[in-house]
Amino acid sequence: MFESLTKKLKQFKESITRKETELEANELGSGEEGAVTDTELLEQETAPEQPTSEVTPKSTKRETEGKEREKKKQGLLKGRPVLEREIKEKDLEEPLWDLELALLESDVAVSVSEEIVSTVKDDLVGKKRRWRADTGAIVEEALRNGLLTVLDVDGVDFDEFVNHSPKPVTIIFTGINGTGKTTTIAKIAHRLTDQGYSVVLAAGDTYRAGAIEQIERHAENLGLKLIKHQQGADPAAVIYDAVEYARARHKDIVLADTAGRIHTNVNLMNQLKKIDRVIKSDMVIFVDEAIAGNDAVERAVQFNSAMPISGSILTKVDADAKGGAAISIAHTIGKPILFLGIGQKYEDLEKFDPQWLVDKLLEEGET
Repeated sequence: MFESLTKKLKQFKESITRKETELEANELGSGEEGAVTDTELLEQETAPEQPTSEVTPKSTKRETEGKEREKKKQGLLKGRPVLEREIKEKDLEEPLWDLELALLESDVAVSVSEEIVSTVKDDLVGKKRRWRADTGAIVEEALRNGLLTVLDVDGVDFDEFVNHSPKPVTIIFTGINGTGKTTTIAKIAHRLTDQGYSVVLAAGDTYRAGAIEQIERHAENLGLKLIKHQQGADPAAVIYDAVEYARARHKDIVLADTAGRIHTNVNLMNQLKKIDRVIKSDMVIFVDEAIAGNDAVERAVQFNSAMPISGSILTKVDADAKGGAAISIAHTIGKPILFLGIGQKYEDLEKFDPQWLVDKLLEEGET
């Protein structure tokens, strides 16, 4: 998961650490024969004095020398300025360019890549560190801040929203065919029923007979009521009937499928707008594949313009080596990622946590 981008971010951190170490070595004159470092100088100045001829008990002598040395050391540290090195903008130009290329190669959207690089640059330029301090830790913190800046988007918390909204809560799912949208609906249904909610499914994808059969199988597996019409029926009417059914029987939640639209198909996008007018849904969730990269981001923008979405779910995250969509989609449309699909089982759905994703991207070890 995200192996490619994780490797690239690690290379960026190592490149700056290496460059700063080289610059520090040049400035300190390390490598010159006889060069004395600040640490060595301190050790010399705090070395114990040579013993005198006066006879003193060994234990008393050691205690006295220890106290005198510590006192002298503290005096030297107090009077000596802390040696620091400032990270300069000119030293970051090449590594930051490499970072931007790495992000673009990992399918991170251009505007998002620029935002991350800008944040990292602002964090690092002018940053001071003590000589021989770990530069890698400073760079990692800057990367963490840059990634969190684009990932942490304000929006609804799914669980809190469902818990506090008047029932029935109507949630509509959009996206194109083949991205795992119907399976994702089943995963959400499984999650909600495990939490004690009563759920009704709506077969709003009337465009294909296979779509109705697919969601029907999930309804049977989960023991849920499915509201469906014949193929070619008005999807708005199907979802409306599902909401009325849920209201009459005091059900908590309606999860509605819609046709897997190609975002460039005007007629299908207009149908989505009609559903939005008729149903007045409580939440609209866009579903796409993490592995689709920039295509998923572009589709999210188009779907959001047709029917404003509340958040997105990315599927097939377990197969995504790049991580571009996961980083880009929330920042681009200004709506949060709600869940990540990490497998085919009903349980394979993780609530999205920006901190978790950043930890994954910055994890150490083999990639």
